[in-house]
Amino acid sequence: MKAAIVIPARYASTRLAGKLLREAAGKPILQHTYERALQAKNAARVVIATDDERIMAAARRFGADAVMTDAGHQSGSERAAEAALRLDADIIVNLQGDEPEIDPANIDALIAAQGTHAPFASTLACPFPEGVRLDDPSAVKAILGRRIGAGGELYEALYFTRALAPYPRDGAPTRTNYHLHIGVYAFRKDSLAAFAAAPHGRLERIERLEQLRILEMGERMIAVLVDHAAPGIDTAEDLEAFRTRIARR
Repeated sequence: MKAAIVIPARYASTRLAGKLLREAAGKPILQHTYERALQAKNAARVVIATDDERIMAAARRFGADAVMTDAGHQSGSERAAEAALRLDADIIVNLQGDEPEIDPANIDALIAAQGTHAPFASTLACPFPEGVRLDDPSAVKAILGRRIGAGGELYEALYFTRALAPYPRDGAPTRTNYHLHIGVYAFRKDSLAAFAAAPHGRLERIERLEQLRILEMGERMIAVLVDHAAPGIDTAEDLEAFRTRIARR
């Protein structure tokens, strides 16, 4: 099956304006993410999807494959779904542009799981990192169900929440019982279109987690358990930390 990675990229950002064009080591964050995505062996194409001429101009400067999409989209998934209509691919990976340290091997594992099991969608999770509070609502918990197959770390995805769940009724929470959700998704091409067109669900609106729409639609989702999550760029502090890390390499 042929896979493509779509990187939805908008200029506006609530916590760090224009963050995708902020630079580290002489390159915009978006370029770092794009170049990491290109290293994924299981993807035949990587495309940036934007609605902003500043993003498009930057993408052209670093030689990226990029397309313009409707400015009215309310989410990256909607933007990725529009771009996917133009792609010759069976599997579409939705990768946010603020993931400049994403591990290409994790993208490959996600594509492999989606291709083998063909659920509505697949995503990533990892053991809960040290130094991150279990009760931090910005650290989304993935609640995993039964293991799938004899090999690999694949699980049925039961739920995603900002709350402390599963709740440790009989004592203090044990970190090993929790998994951090990593917001990268692989969809069948048709399922991405259906997801983007579906109304927002009740749980999705309460938790402000769009992946819950998939479960509220009654669709199957699987999680690939990987070793770690790469830090994304959400704040000015995140950006400075990334600049420090890359300067040390």
